[in-house]
Amino acid sequence: MKQNHFSKWCIILVSSISLLSYAQKTESHNTLTDEQKQEGWALLFDGTTTTGWHIYNQGNIKSAWAVIDGELICDPNTENVQRGDLVSDKTYDNYDFTFEWKITKGGNSGVFINVQEAEDFPTAWTTGPEYQLLDNANASTHDLRDGLRLSGCVYGLAPLKNKVSTKRFGEWNSSRILQQNGKITFWLNGVLTGEEVINSDRWKELVAASNLGKFPSFGKAISGRIAFQDWAKGVSLRNIKIKELK
Repeated sequence: MKQNHFSKWCIILVSSISLLSYAQKTESHNTLTDEQKQEGWALLFDGTTTTGWHIYNQGNIKSAWAVIDGELICDPNTENVQRGDLVSDKTYDNYDFTFEWKITKGGNSGVFINVQEAEDFPTAWTTGPEYQLLDNANASTHDLRDGLRLSGCVYGLAPLKNKVSTKRFGEWNSSRILQQNGKITFWLNGVLTGEEVINSDRWKELVAASNLGKFPSFGKAISGRIAFQDWAKGVSLRNIKIKELK
């Protein structure tokens, strides 16, 4: 009898340690420090819900986007739901935006900025420039062919400003997007990867020379929604934070 009681207490102890370990592992994510709050940072993902986000042009419907273990996930195992890009309820103009992401093997996703949501625009990428998220090491030849589609690129428009290493698929990368009066700056894992000025002569030339040039409203706005691209094979995000700038 004593042995049975001892075994039960061991099970309870192990379970308690596991729960405590999980709590400690997740509590440091999707939170703000007192210093960040004072600086004006705000969370765009609370770690438990998709509050503040909806499916592009479809509103708050059931979709492949879910929250699992403190991560915002485009779940590859979800069936019989509407697929689509996840966009912010709010629009932004000048801001400092940071997030962490990981992707599946060979994965290809992205973050769009200055998205104009309207029925006239069937997808987020017809108006919003994209910060590319890619598993470079296992990418398709299409994504690698011209250097305009690597992680951290201003997708389809300009190559990386500096070489940068991405983490292995399934591991976390950190990204930052800064926008100030139409100037966009991208970082990946602390390295400057993109820098362009929307509506400059250079920008207009880059757009015109790309496949995106066939969309009349692409890349013209300097404010709009932020969107995460649906990736059917899985992409995860966390620590999504923004500081609006004056």
